[in-house]
Amino acid sequence: MWKEINKNKEEGNEEKNHQEKINKKEKEEVVRIVKRLESAIRYKLNLGDPYRVLITTVISQRTRDENTRVASERLFSKFKDVKEIAKARTKDIERLIKPSGFYKEKARRIKEISRIILERYEGRVPRDINELLKLPGVGRKTANCVVVYGFGGDAIPVDTHVHRISNRLGLVKTRTPEETEKGLMKILPKNLWKKFNILFVRFGQTICRPINPKCEECPVKDMCDYGRKRRVLSGNIS
Repeated sequence: MWKEINKNKEEGNEEKNHQEKINKKEKEEVVRIVKRLESAIRYKLNLGDPYRVLITTVISQRTRDENTRVASERLFSKFKDVKEIAKARTKDIERLIKPSGFYKEKARRIKEISRIILERYEGRVPRDINELLKLPGVGRKTANCVVVYGFGGDAIPVDTHVHRISNRLGLVKTRTPEETEKGLMKILPKNLWKKFNILFVRFGQTICRPINPKCEECPVKDMCDYGRKRRVLSGNIS
């Protein structure tokens, strides 16, 4: 009996050591990728007012970057802060953010979010992610964006770029952004969390695009599962 227990214990330790080696290798790989992208991609982590970051991120949901920018600029050129937006008519908010998708639904959420922030949080956007997630229309990506871009905190906002590129590189094998966030948190050192989103967004906009990615220009093509498969299929395996 004791021999069997000791054998199971040894097997458990071997499995643990094996997993630790795998995790260490994954962590080293993702750090190399981040460092190489930092050298190749122009990016800047700009912090903004937490409320504007929150509302702009809500507007950005299911919307192209350019349309998000236009809609946000229109909204904040008319209404300056949380108090003004909370008092605004929903129809006026709809008209201003119309360039974004699902603008009627977003207008209702923006007004409701603003009201809650005034009544529950004394006009200040909460920094705690669990409090942010209580706001209507705020999921993990939006909440993490507020933490990073509004407060300069450590989080990994997973948008379409981060989800797509992380899977292409083979850093994770996931179906949803939520799964991707959990996977990245296990292998990405915390000191790299806040820069990860903006770096991958810029990379995704310029090189690792959804359609027709520029694999030949990719600074990490030798580390990319997707790129290797494309080269094999094209016959260019050099």
